[in-house]
Amino acid sequence: MSSWKNEAEARERIKELVAEYCRDFRKTEPWREGDRITYAARVYDEKEMCALTDAALDFWLTAGRFADRFEREFADRIGVKYVHLVNSGSSANLIAFMALTAPELGERQILPGDEVITVACGFPTTVTPILNYGAVPVFADVTVPQYNIDVAGLEAALSPKTKAVMIAHTLGNPFDLKAVKAFCEKHSLWLVEDNCDALGSQYTMDGETRFTGTWGDIGTSSFYPPHHMTMGEGGAVYTDNPLLHRLILSFRDWGRDCVCPGGRDNTCGRRFDGQFGELPEGYDHKYVYSHFGYNLKVTDMQAAIGCEQLKKLPSFIERRKHNWARLRKALEPAADRLILPEPAENSDPSWFGFLVSVRPESGLKRNDVTKYIEDHGIQTRLLFSGNLTRHPCFDRIRGTDAYRVAGSLDVTDFVMNNAFWVGVYPGMTDEMTDYTAKTILEAVGAQD
Repeated sequence: MSSWKNEAEARERIKELVAEYCRDFRKTEPWREGDRITYAARVYDEKEMCALTDAALDFWLTAGRFADRFEREFADRIGVKYVHLVNSGSSANLIAFMALTAPELGERQILPGDEVITVACGFPTTVTPILNYGAVPVFADVTVPQYNIDVAGLEAALSPKTKAVMIAHTLGNPFDLKAVKAFCEKHSLWLVEDNCDALGSQYTMDGETRFTGTWGDIGTSSFYPPHHMTMGEGGAVYTDNPLLHRLILSFRDWGRDCVCPGGRDNTCGRRFDGQFGELPEGYDHKYVYSHFGYNLKVTDMQAAIGCEQLKKLPSFIERRKHNWARLRKALEPAADRLILPEPAENSDPSWFGFLVSVRPESGLKRNDVTKYIEDHGIQTRLLFSGNLTRHPCFDRIRGTDAYRVAGSLDVTDFVMNNAFWVGVYPGMTDEMTDYTAKTILEAVGAQD
């Protein structure tokens, strides 16, 4: 016979045991020199594990009460009207782009052959949806030391076929939102902000300060473990535009026309009232498909973790800023050997990593520097693709009209050959940051 009076008591006792387990067996040991310093790591405690347990005990294995709660709280946090959870940041970019291909957008609908301005110096899933749909990415160059799109090249990238700009804020550093937004408004272009590496970054324009991801038409986030907060896998798409909100929801949920929540029928009161396409009148609206969509929802177990991570996000952001500033100051003696990063004008970045480029005139080679750093227990990363157009995935379309390069990608190639980054994630202590700086100084021969 059960010793619990009811389910609520049983649930609380189970969560107490989980919390005890987490404190006893998942605690982080203090870092000691010789321990590996990763470029990123999850930062969590018993709160996340208990929330995960709570959702698991519900055994509602798709999006449910925790997903609803997260979408509301995340929207409030970043100051946006509509948020939709998805299963990854890559899926968020896919849905953001696909929403712009909907016929409901009229003349602004992106069609196969239309062009989207982006950069090759970044993560491929910002570009993949464009190519897969049959639209044409137009690659502009970037600048150093901001590592974002060179806005001086925007007009040269424009053509009569241009419909949108879709670019990321690099490692937390906002791109020049004022220039990009003005360009998009001037030419009636959509702006998609890939905010996957910049959650919590802020930008000030015309006296107004807002979070990145909320200045454009659509923003996207990733909650993969290395990111600013995590659900394991997970992402979000957000907008203030009611029509885009409706389209995002459709493409995420199989392409269906109905917006009634999963598991609940006829909340709109018109389930059998409509006439759609060539279907018989009164066909069940839950099975009417207005778009060719996907099922990219998140699970409630992931969302439950996210609800607790969201509470910690402000402290995570402050720690990232602290670690970045400490590392930046410590590496000043190497400024003649390394190009040190600079925040974008009018920005307050929530840094994802600390990005530097080896100065070629120093005689140093990037791979020699990173090998030394790695050999001394510090994980490094390159700036993702470096130059995406040089990767094997472009072999089958290289030399075709499937993409276009605006001007040259000389700076993009420079980044590909010379840049690398190390972590500033909130689990890093001052001792870890100082050891990272000391090791980098040694690697470039700038130590005291």
